[in-house]
Amino acid sequence: MTEELANRYGRTRNRARRSRWLILAAAAAFVAVFVAWVLWAGLDEDQGSLEATDTGYRIKGEHAVALTFAVNVAPGTPVTCALQALDESFAVIGWKVVSFPGASSRVTTYRETVRTTERANTGLIYRCRLA
Repeated sequence: MTEELANRYGRTRNRARRSRWLILAAAAAFVAVFVAWVLWAGLDEDQGSLEATDTGYRIKGEHAVALTFAVNVAPGTPVTCALQALDESFAVIGWKVVSFPGASSRVTTYRETVRTTERANTGLIYRCRLA
């Protein structure tokens, strides 16, 4: 009677063995994907990572704005940044591309002045890239 009930409700040895293999295969696939992701994320971090952050600006009259910003990149890596000045309607009224040689520290603060065609409302980093 017990074997008849087991067959009726799918609790046979073959079924249990197959379920165990499916669970093990799913766990192995999860571990493989997780390990691949950890390796990819870890190896990618130091290869060319660059982060630029606006830290402030100061309007210098009708035709200039001073920008202060920090660049976070591996020591010794040269960087080129495009800076922009915007008016009240967010139109670009000033633009400057500056290149910096590799610094000795990971985070370096810079200050640059962007000339404008009219009074600026703000100054921002447009984009930085590895030189």
